[in-house]
Amino acid sequence: MARPGTDVSRGLAFALTSALTFALSGPFARALMDAGWTPTAAVIARLAGGAVALAVVATVVRPRWFAEARRHARTVVLYGLIPIAGAQLCYYNAVAHLSVGVALLLEYTAPILVVGWIWLTTRRRPHTGTLAGMLLAIAGIMLVLNIFGTESTRVNATGVLWASAAAVCAACYFMMSDTGAGNADQESLHPLTLATGGLLVGGAAVTALGLTGIMPLAFGTADVTVAGVTAPWFAAVVVLGLFSTAVAYTLGIAGVALLRPGFASLVGLSEVLFAVLWARLLIGEAMTPVQVIGAAVVLFGLVLARPR
Repeated sequence: MARPGTDVSRGLAFALTSALTFALSGPFARALMDAGWTPTAAVIARLAGGAVALAVVATVVRPRWFAEARRHARTVVLYGLIPIAGAQLCYYNAVAHLSVGVALLLEYTAPILVVGWIWLTTRRRPHTGTLAGMLLAIAGIMLVLNIFGTESTRVNATGVLWASAAAVCAACYFMMSDTGAGNADQESLHPLTLATGGLLVGGAAVTALGLTGIMPLAFGTADVTVAGVTAPWFAAVVVLGLFSTAVAYTLGIAGVALLRPGFASLVGLSEVLFAVLWARLLIGEAMTPVQVIGAAVVLFGLVLARPR
């Protein structure tokens, strides 16, 4: 049964704002890496910064958040390890073997996994509009990423496996965010608590991988440049931690709880569109006519896939 219209509107606003802020990470992470940071270091800065910001907010707004996180320790730990740390590390490993476009496309097959899992576990076939919208959204993403363009791409089995693992982790993000919302017979886990605890766990996990040498780890203190403006390195870290992590995860979890995983995962595809727009504004990359068409296809697909 469809959720009330107000909940859907709020959920859509939360999810789109989450995608918008998630998409900010690309240009600012690139700025850090151009200044000498390794991808692992950029991930640690992002997760640690987000965890600190949310811990402060949670302590003020929800003083007993830590006790709540302990009561739901299994959910919080799994959320931090799989949807947060796992998705980021798998994606970066995929990029090491694949072109960025192919790796990102494979990760964004997550909505197919979510809809398929719901179909399998509930034995209820998705509405025809949902299926059609899902296919259109995926087709639009392929156009936005220029998968059918003339630029050559590198594809190998190892990279496909890493990118597929990233897609599984991304699908878990939507499913576990919904689980954290609880139900009538289960104490709910507040989105702020789940995001804060998950970021703490995820940040600690990625840090451990870097410190043990499993993943290359190097930080830097050189200035960064974004949109032609030079700023201290910590400015990029603040944007990554506060906006593209703390705000993005909190609103994303709240949005999933209101929209349900299937539709929320499709709305999440808009992150790619926002990433293209941010790239245009911050680093001067313009959208091609094909990308504009792809963006329109994605948006139309999301309209078709709305809850029924």
